[in-house]
Amino acid sequence: MEQDVTIKITDRDGVIHEVLAPTDMAMNLMEVVRSYELAPEGTIGICGGMAMCASCQCYVKSEHELPEMQDDEEAMLSEAFYVKDNSRLGCQLPITPEMEGLEVELAPEG
Repeated sequence: MEQDVTIKITDRDGVIHEVLAPTDMAMNLMEVVRSYELAPEGTIGICGGMAMCASCQCYVKSEHELPEMQDDEEAMLSEAFYVKDNSRLGCQLPITPEMEGLEVELAPEG
């Protein structure tokens, strides 16, 4: 049986939410944020998860091994606001068992 992973997400108001994310539904981090309504409707995942808008940018605060950044994600982050060394697009981070304990912070709305 697949299991859920616990992820800590700091919203744009600085509030930390500890959420359960399923590893068996092919969801990504942006979809988890949307499903828990941790960002106002229309402010995250605007492009639908195609790495074309950076509205789901987040800062990875824990030391997890994450999938390598692909060219389209890198290109989008090169044009985004508030980018840091630990920035990733939530839509490019699939929820996997390895994400147990992941800690991220949503980037300010650009």
